[in-house]
Amino acid sequence: MKKKVCLLLALILSVGILAGCGGSDDAKKEGKTLVYGSSDYTAINPALYEHGEINSLIFLGLTTHNEKDEVAPGAAEKWSFDEKTNTYTFQLREGLKFHDGEPLTAEDVKFTIEAIMNPDNGSENASNFEDVTKVEAADDLTVKITMKAPNVAMLDYLTIGILPKHLLEGKDLATDEFNQKPVGAGPYKLTGWDKGQAITLEKNDDFYLGTPKIDKVIFKIVEDSDAKALQLQSGELDFAQITPKAMEEFEGKNEFKVYTMKTADYRGIMYNFNNPLFKNNHELPKALSYAIDRDAIIKSVLLGHGQAAYSPLQMGPYNNKDVEKYDYNPDKAKELLEKAGWKKDADGIYAKKGQKLEFTINCSQGDQVRVDMANICAQNLNEIGAKVDVKTPAETDWAGQEAFLIGWGSPFDPDDHTYKVFGTDKGANYNGYSNAKVDKLLQQAREKEAAEDRLPLYKEFQTELAKDPAYTFIAYIDAVYAGKADITGITEETVLGHHGVGIFWNIYDWDMK
Repeated sequence: MKKKVCLLLALILSVGILAGCGGSDDAKKEGKTLVYGSSDYTAINPALYEHGEINSLIFLGLTTHNEKDEVAPGAAEKWSFDEKTNTYTFQLREGLKFHDGEPLTAEDVKFTIEAIMNPDNGSENASNFEDVTKVEAADDLTVKITMKAPNVAMLDYLTIGILPKHLLEGKDLATDEFNQKPVGAGPYKLTGWDKGQAITLEKNDDFYLGTPKIDKVIFKIVEDSDAKALQLQSGELDFAQITPKAMEEFEGKNEFKVYTMKTADYRGIMYNFNNPLFKNNHELPKALSYAIDRDAIIKSVLLGHGQAAYSPLQMGPYNNKDVEKYDYNPDKAKELLEKAGWKKDADGIYAKKGQKLEFTINCSQGDQVRVDMANICAQNLNEIGAKVDVKTPAETDWAGQEAFLIGWGSPFDPDDHTYKVFGTDKGANYNGYSNAKVDKLLQQAREKEAAEDRLPLYKEFQTELAKDPAYTFIAYIDAVYAGKADITGITEETVLGHHGVGIFWNIYDWDMK
């Protein structure tokens, strides 16, 4: 038996040595590879789906964002605006190519915007382009976009990736195989997709800013946040977003570097106004908001890496500091409930007209921070006399659920993640929130060009939203990333967006030893 084991070990060792020798040559041929811990994807198409950090690697927009989150030239090297006709004219760079070698032209830009605007495609981004009345390809390198009113947020929204018309014209955008075999003009091109396991990207030698320094980027699918930390430690990952609680495993270790980056990314309890409990009792979001101990959540879940939230525009220059912040006050929560006719039953649970104050907060699977936040919120709410539990369903039933631990936020134009999130029947309004005054203010604000004209409108919007809350705002979270110490090029001062998106804005400049 011992002899067999020894022979087996010898065989394994010899194969390993041979593989190691061959692997060294292969590694030299393949060059530098960055393995990133990513959430899963079923489709990659920036025209249809907003969420997708991978979009910025594969696709190129007319505009882009720089280190300070300012709009900068992308596929368009310059542009002008005609105030009389509300028309932007963009001049594209010469020589832009898609990953398949075909030229990127004004016709591709026109095709992309019209695809987003086409209601048959059900784009999550459609409301961003509601003001567009016409898109023209004046020539191969000139695009004209006419709007019914000024909308300075349009320059932000045009960072969206440009689709290749020659591959998608006449196709069903939602079902076409392009969504699993995307072709863009970004710094990396997709070369492999092992479903549920990994998405492989290789550098685009024709990228307009030059060949990226890292040869290959692998988006390794690791849904669970704790598993990401473990795989970083084991060497299976080079870079990943981790939870604040996992930070201590990497801080102070020479082989790793931890990045704690500010974000405009908030968390809150989204109440479903399609559900009878919240549809018929609009006092609930206000009352329940007083029951949440935000400081306890920031200390215990975020370990101090965040701040209490009270507004969707809190992290930018349009913030209104004077709105009701719903500071922790459980007595006031109970007072408001009782004023609205809620009374505790024999079990100590509030009830009104035979309906108990009972609901579930759903969370996305694998996001331990949201689950931990939701559990503390449920505990807080149970303490005042509600009956609340937390679940992590495999799929999110937006229309059918009672509440959800939501996340939104943008460091860009204030129209982003407000108009389409809180506007009646807009693309990201997942809870049926509707407030005519909010709709009017958001519409007026997006049509003003000057910041001084927009500021009072956005401040009033925040005041109205605080009076009639769509959510219970909980906290803005810092994005915590950990990676191998030899990764360079990450801009630590950049304020990131929802889900920490924005970290890869300059991936073409990243390098590894």
